[in-house]
Amino acid sequence: MEIRISVRNLVEFILRSGSIDNRKKAAPDNAMAEGGRIHRMIQRRMGSEYQAEVVMRYVWNTPSYDLIVEGRADGVINGETVTIDEIKGTYRDLEKMKGPVDVHLAQAKCYAFMYAADHDSAQMKVRMTYCNMETEELRYFVSTHSRAELEEWFIGILEEYKKWADFSSQWQEARTASIRQLAFPFPYREGQKELATYVYQSIVHKRKLFIEAPTGVGKTLSTVFPAVKALGEGKAERIFYLTAKTITRTVADNTFQLLRDKGLRFKTVILTAKEKICFMEETECNPGACPYADGHYDRINEAIYDLLTHEDHYNREMVETYARKYKVCPFEMSLDMSLFSDGIICDYNYVFDPHVYLKRFFSDGVQGQYLFLIDEAHNLVERGREMYSAVLVKEDFLALKKIVKEYDSKMEHQLDKCSRELLPLKRECEGCQVVSSIDSFVLAVERLSETMEKYLEDHDESPVREDVLDFYFEVSHFLEMYDRLDDNYVIYTELEEDDSFLVKLFCVNPSVNLKECMERARSTILFSATLLPIQYYKSLLGGNKEDYEVYAQSTFNPKKKALYIGSDVTSKYTRRSKTEYINIATYLHEITKMRYGNYLIFFPSHSFLQNVYEAYEEYFLDEEKEECIIQEDIMSEEDREQFLGRFEGNRGCELGDMIHMEIEEEQEKSLLGFCVMGGIFSEGIDLKNDSLIGAIIVGTGLPQVCNEREILKSYFDAMGKNGFDYAYRYPGMNKVLQAAGRVIRTAEDVGIVALLDDRFLGGAYQRLFPREWDTYEVVTADQVARRVERFWDEWL
Repeated sequence: MEIRISVRNLVEFILRSGSIDNRKKAAPDNAMAEGGRIHRMIQRRMGSEYQAEVVMRYVWNTPSYDLIVEGRADGVINGETVTIDEIKGTYRDLEKMKGPVDVHLAQAKCYAFMYAADHDSAQMKVRMTYCNMETEELRYFVSTHSRAELEEWFIGILEEYKKWADFSSQWQEARTASIRQLAFPFPYREGQKELATYVYQSIVHKRKLFIEAPTGVGKTLSTVFPAVKALGEGKAERIFYLTAKTITRTVADNTFQLLRDKGLRFKTVILTAKEKICFMEETECNPGACPYADGHYDRINEAIYDLLTHEDHYNREMVETYARKYKVCPFEMSLDMSLFSDGIICDYNYVFDPHVYLKRFFSDGVQGQYLFLIDEAHNLVERGREMYSAVLVKEDFLALKKIVKEYDSKMEHQLDKCSRELLPLKRECEGCQVVSSIDSFVLAVERLSETMEKYLEDHDESPVREDVLDFYFEVSHFLEMYDRLDDNYVIYTELEEDDSFLVKLFCVNPSVNLKECMERARSTILFSATLLPIQYYKSLLGGNKEDYEVYAQSTFNPKKKALYIGSDVTSKYTRRSKTEYINIATYLHEITKMRYGNYLIFFPSHSFLQNVYEAYEEYFLDEEKEECIIQEDIMSEEDREQFLGRFEGNRGCELGDMIHMEIEEEQEKSLLGFCVMGGIFSEGIDLKNDSLIGAIIVGTGLPQVCNEREILKSYFDAMGKNGFDYAYRYPGMNKVLQAAGRVIRTAEDVGIVALLDDRFLGGAYQRLFPREWDTYEVVTADQVARRVERFWDEWL
């Protein structure tokens, strides 16, 4: 058996101490990116005796396993005594440095021993090279060590780590044995075994798999089970289950728990956003503001070991319990638990976001056999665009200039310079303008970035530090995205209604960036109930021609769902009027009056929703027989739960199931939920059985026409695609399919879906219908009630 750890993770894990203090690190991500440039610059300057980026590996044998420590030394300098060079970029004043940072020196000493052991060297030199990233000034700290001294020190580190490696070894044996015995927990539904086989084969062949899987296929279990089996056979070492929403994280968590209940030994962690899991009212990560940050590193390893040896399921509540017990940061503890977890359930950000991704797994020099299971993968297109786009606003430079004026004149001057660089672009901009070059502006922003970094390094207690830091992160992100600019980006400027002016690096096609991240995994499985047309998603989500795609057949009886298309209404802008709102309201009345129950009604926007609701209230609402509730523009988590709770029969009310039963017995009132398509209630919610008996979808879901959508349209037109499809029709139809998918959630469910827009009868939309929509009825407002009544008569 092999237990593997990187040099960086080893020294940081064993040697860490003291407090969390975000005041000491202004922006580590940007420093890493800039540090990479410094590394390359220094390495290029060295002579022929200098070997750059040397991969090293040391195997420590124990009776039960081999502990493999691996990494990449920045440089090896050949000479009478070989020197290991460790390069670090910094904005600190090099003259004030008394010596190298302990953890940096420890990394270099690891490489020095590994080289000495491999080449039988009696003595080694270690050179710490610090480079000021603003001035490019260098300072060296050189030390000489005998091989015996390095060996004693290095083996001491390994001995400290041994209890963790011992546990990992024992755990892997138990986990593997349990996986071999694990059987699929239910009788396979039709097509489910084939789907699990596709997933397994994709893992074996190291490919991506794109799955269009209608509700009821059991796609979570059908992807998790073969991934677990592959892990048990040594084809992977860790599973990342990636989601866009909290509710789908719960589904994944429940699936792993189901397999644990069937005998699987498998450790999982759920990563919760720092702001949600933080114990403090204000998330300030420094010892002065947070008692959990104060001395965190002195206590964290004991906390981890306790949790590791007593639990297998590290959800938010479990992490919080142990974090309080040991008085450590729960967010950092959950990240540390990921190192010892077989499955990591988290947001897309932790793999794809250039600032948030898990560096302990994905940083340079660390290789891993990972599996990415990406749930609701249709969401990753827009999320990818957001993560890899960047915007700066002219007025923000001027606002910060006023704030820092009396604290740093150089920064004040550079903020003004950036603002002035935008003036010519602003004069040329008429509403929205695509531009070809912003080089002079970017040069000014780069200089500002260096000054802000230095200020943050030198002024821990500055009263304007938070303002500088917040804007610094925006600037850093902009510069990092600028470095990524290629044909998949469009640069545009926009003059807002309030006269503010912005410049945006718009990642219109995120496929290259997403693909780069997916290359960190052995295999990526992308799945959704709405991944149509699959070639559209495959092209934007980083798929190659050789990657696989599969359409999983629905397992539900199609006769249990009635699909109606209203042929005499539309949501087109040209037809929006009081008359049309009344026509739509008529449909709502005619459909819902035929059976008491819960209905969700989806609209293209809040304003459209409000207009139809007012018409319904005026002409049809019977408060004795029905109640309407409306999705608000802004809803808290508690508001959302209350809204959904109404559909779930008021479950969770304080008097419990007894009240719920009484409500059910006397329920002769329909509940109509007015919602916005693409919003919080149109996907990811699971209303089973009679919790929802109908979804009425008004309009084709097309995004509102705006500058950015028009840029997308023009971009894909120029690429030879149908720009309207890419910018409007495909994203709109996805919202429709998601909303419709709320109705039939189990084999027992019976319900109706009504599409109220005559455009659904056109070929461009019908080609996007899933296979299970092959049968539908065309209706008008005066016919629909009879058709709906006939359907319910067949099932009640």
